[in-house]
Amino acid sequence: MTITTTGPVPEPTTERPVPRWAERAARAIPLLGLPVCLWRLPIGFGFQMGMVLPRTSQPLWVTVPYVVTLSLLSEAFALLCFGLVRWWGEVVPGRVPVIGGRRIRPGAVLVPAALAGAGLVLLLADWVLCAFGIAGFHDVGYTNGWWRALALTVSGLFLLWAPLVVALTYAYYRRRCRRGAGG
Repeated sequence: MTITTTGPVPEPTTERPVPRWAERAARAIPLLGLPVCLWRLPIGFGFQMGMVLPRTSQPLWVTVPYVVTLSLLSEAFALLCFGLVRWWGEVVPGRVPVIGGRRIRPGAVLVPAALAGAGLVLLLADWVLCAFGIAGFHDVGYTNGWWRALALTVSGLFLLWAPLVVALTYAYYRRRCRRGAGG
């Protein structure tokens, strides 16, 4: 007699436990990127979002796909940060042809994650310089202070990615590369 169970299949786990803060940070990243993605969409349709900019001569069939693609790619990369805290950041899922089930070398994850973190840190530095007018950098003009406050809030949330990606990359390194590293 064969007994089958119909309960939920347990999700594979990481080799070593993921710290709770890292799990929360990975969940926050896509949420932090969403406001700036939504902020961009009206710009693709020609609405200036309170910015004082010269009107672009680009047709909508150019600007709309560009802005939508940029927003979708931003969210895709945000979701990819889950690989720093999930099993599929350590082992290629079995459904992937040829390489499915193979362990991923830590460097194959750490190098792109560290480069992304460094790039986001540069964006953060640029944002701080522009937002506060440091060293001759300046922000675009806005029609009023409310638009500027909204823009700084939305882009500021987006730039919280920088420290989160750097911290997640370090946590991944500790879990995968250091012997006996807990979390």
